[in-house]
Amino acid sequence: MLKKYITSFVMLLLFCSLSAQSITGKWKTIDDNTGQAKSIVEIYESEGKIYGKIIELIKPKVENPICTECKGKDKDKPIVGLQIIDGLTKDDDVYNDGEILNPENGKVYKCQLKLDDNNDTLQVRGYIAFFYKTQYWKRIK
Repeated sequence: MLKKYITSFVMLLLFCSLSAQSITGKWKTIDDNTGQAKSIVEIYESEGKIYGKIIELIKPKVENPICTECKGKDKDKPIVGLQIIDGLTKDDDVYNDGEILNPENGKVYKCQLKLDDNNDTLQVRGYIAFFYKTQYWKRIK
């Protein structure tokens, strides 16, 4: 009888650990104005922090665009390969305490990422003080 309970408990733990999915992987960004896919961002973990870089642009207006509006080390770097998510840490079901770069205007915002219940949509929120903008990215499977 005890063996049944232990087996059930182990199975429950295994199921719970498999259902908790990470935000790492490839995500399709969606343009706010057109609703069309804009780029592919790869989110990855390094030394306990979350980062993201653009790995592909979908139908860019110009070939091999550079970040002319960026400041500092990112100034005039190619947008493909550009790290846009920097140094987020996990706090319960939210990733925050890092930054996100908008390569269109070169501005850097505080960032918060949250995975939806189905693990296929990522809420991406950039903010300054009380002003924020939210996008919803789709997981590429």
